[in-house]
Amino acid sequence: MSQVLHYIEKKIITSLRNNPKQSIETLAKSTSLSSDQVRRGIEWLRLKNLANVNESKTVILSLGKNGLEAFEKGLPERQLLELLKNGSKKLQDLQQDLGDIFGPAIGLARKNNWIETTNDQISLKNYSSELPGEKTLKKIGNTKVSKNEIDEDDLSSILKRPDFIVETIIKSQEISLTDNASSIEISEDSTGAIDVEAKVPEVFVARTHPLKDTIDEIREIFVTLGFSEIIGSMTQSSFWNFDALFTPQDHPARELQDTFYLDGIHAKKIGTSNQIRKVSESHKIGWHYTWDINEARKMVLRTHTTCITIKHLADNKPDEARVFSVGRVFRNEKVSYKHLVEFNQIEGVVVGKNATLRDLMGIQREFYKRIGITKIKFWPTFFPYTEPSLQTIVYNDRLEKWVELFGMGIFRPEVTKPLGIDKSVLAWGGGIERIAMLKYGLNDVREFYNNNLNWLRSASKCQ
Repeated sequence: MSQVLHYIEKKIITSLRNNPKQSIETLAKSTSLSSDQVRRGIEWLRLKNLANVNESKTVILSLGKNGLEAFEKGLPERQLLELLKNGSKKLQDLQQDLGDIFGPAIGLARKNNWIETTNDQISLKNYSSELPGEKTLKKIGNTKVSKNEIDEDDLSSILKRPDFIVETIIKSQEISLTDNASSIEISEDSTGAIDVEAKVPEVFVARTHPLKDTIDEIREIFVTLGFSEIIGSMTQSSFWNFDALFTPQDHPARELQDTFYLDGIHAKKIGTSNQIRKVSESHKIGWHYTWDINEARKMVLRTHTTCITIKHLADNKPDEARVFSVGRVFRNEKVSYKHLVEFNQIEGVVVGKNATLRDLMGIQREFYKRIGITKIKFWPTFFPYTEPSLQTIVYNDRLEKWVELFGMGIFRPEVTKPLGIDKSVLAWGGGIERIAMLKYGLNDVREFYNNNLNWLRSASKCQ
């Protein structure tokens, strides 16, 4: 049988043929190799099924500080019995004679019925010539002894006493050849060769999830474009999630079929009195119905992150701003290849006196360019809280068709004016999973959450 062997492997095999079972230390001596070379050679031989390694461990016992003191002076209970051997003694005298060991000595003696107490006199009841633990102390003494040589019952009586017994575990390896190694031919050359085709263990290092990589990339792009990130709660009042965005209270999106409501929970404070009054007036004038504050107090799992940015603008009323929000949103929808009940959304706004729809289209084009999407179109559409409104569609080369991506537009006056915002506000938003699907060539958004390890390990970070 011919097999490429390194000279280290050859030396180990030759030595083991002469002495079938050896440790790493004895192999190092018999082969004149270093211990590290022997360990390396053994691993190579194991991978080729030419060597066996049997591991064993030995427990070595020695006496600790208190154990050595007991070995020299006797166990605390032995010292107590010796003091009582010639007659009873007063409790105070025994405390003085025994010092710190008085407590444990008296406790053990009473437990084993060796002494009896009359008033303040302690007298000997039963004298034992050999106490539990004394054989172990005598056996170990000032040396080190294998645990196998010690009586287990006698050892257990003092093993848990503090600083009596010190246990040292010594691990050892015994190396031997497999049956396959017997037919290996060892050439005389001393240099050998390295088998560059030998298999090595496959290691899968920890890494971030591809969807998390996409989120981080999107966040970095907007930060480098001069935007600041804002963060908000995933639970929101209906006031900020719907009413402030001029969504009527009878809109289908506000029904249980489309939105997750928090059962029995209502917001105590939804905004300032001025904000509430002006939003109410905006709804009355725009939608011709009586606005109900109790509907606005209902708590929901946010259906978008626009509620975060609009509240930021309402509270700060900046003359100029570029902010964005990345976060998880929730929609009570039927799960499909392109819809989930919870997903990640990127959303942002630009505030400026002369901000135009053309500026918004330019921002979107630059974002898509940086993320690797070059074929882009803008399509007129309708959104409840922007006018004019556009839909971004991008070309999917793999599917050979145009697909919808982000929605965008300029906030309607019915949204901005009630909140005291008198500048134009450019807004956009969209699902991050859809971008990730394009980047990673997936047809089903659910693949990001299936925990398919083969795909997760093969998905490249740079797409």
